[in-house]
Amino acid sequence: MTAARAPQQWMALVSDAFGGVGGIAQYNRDLLSAVAVSGAGHQVCVLPRHAPGPAMPPEGIAQLAPKGRIAYVLTALAMSLKHSFDVVFCGHIHLAPLAAHIARIKGAKLIIQTHGIEVWAHLRAAWRSAIEQSDLILCVSRYTRRIVLEKISVPPERVMVLSNTVGDVFTPGNCTDVRTRHGWEKKRILLTVGRMDSRERYKGQDRVIAALPGLLAQGQDVVYLIVGDGDDRTRLEQLARNARVEDRVRFLGALQADQLVEVYRAADLFVMPSTGEGFGISFLEAMACGTPAMGLSAGGTRDALGDGALGKIVNENELPQAINEALSHPRPDPRVLSDAVRTRFSRAVFRNSVEGILTRVHHAN
Repeated sequence: MTAARAPQQWMALVSDAFGGVGGIAQYNRDLLSAVAVSGAGHQVCVLPRHAPGPAMPPEGIAQLAPKGRIAYVLTALAMSLKHSFDVVFCGHIHLAPLAAHIARIKGAKLIIQTHGIEVWAHLRAAWRSAIEQSDLILCVSRYTRRIVLEKISVPPERVMVLSNTVGDVFTPGNCTDVRTRHGWEKKRILLTVGRMDSRERYKGQDRVIAALPGLLAQGQDVVYLIVGDGDDRTRLEQLARNARVEDRVRFLGALQADQLVEVYRAADLFVMPSTGEGFGISFLEAMACGTPAMGLSAGGTRDALGDGALGKIVNENELPQAINEALSHPRPDPRVLSDAVRTRFSRAVFRNSVEGILTRVHHAN
């Protein structure tokens, strides 16, 4: 039935996708790739604002070179005049007014993607109007969907949850080599993966650093690994020095996928006590590698941790003791945890969800 649908031409206006970094870029890649390989054979033209790495989109997707702000708008408008599009996909709320304008002049369906803090905060009138014009609003978590429905006058049936998916590369495996290489054989390893942006200090690396003295006092021979880049690193380094745990904190910077998998496997506990996650794909990556995960009961974290069925959910004041208890117990079977994560968040599950969305868009009035 799906294959009988006529192929549609998609224009995707995104902050970043192929060649981009971070959770939003990964989400855009996963979603647009699923659209392109769907049974209907949709064609997707992607216009990114940023693409620091090489862009290697799959068949069915053409991605243009990234543009500066003004050039981006002019290019998008020129494309809309030269080509026919059935669907305009907006991958970030900041691009919503432009996407809504193009969809309106082309008579195309409009899909707007929402993630987290960009829609949790105050929305400008132009953004609100664009969202209200959309045919479908996608949210990465139930929490974001709830906020959208509270803030925007749209029918609930037009707002759907499409959570992140986890890549096939994230699997359990040997962690001895990386532990030996760095001298961590007998250490208890905590890990956080996330950007360090001084404008968005919600990831929670500072909360873990603050917990380290207490963990050491309770006999935990712990080392804390922080993966990611950003201008807030200097502050976090100073916090570690102030707490006299700088020898226990390792800033690893941004890692390639194979290096990241190694670090996930080596960790005893992935902990990201964030107060602002729209979802938190790094939770999935860690657990798919068989590493237990812990987060706060805030934002979209509950969705990523399966309401506690996959990972541990705690309140902020419980964090230090919860970490200590997790490190004091044997690590659970990595394969069992990985399989449970994939049951909910595998590529196949994600593609099936996207197929349902495509069907819905196809039949929308």
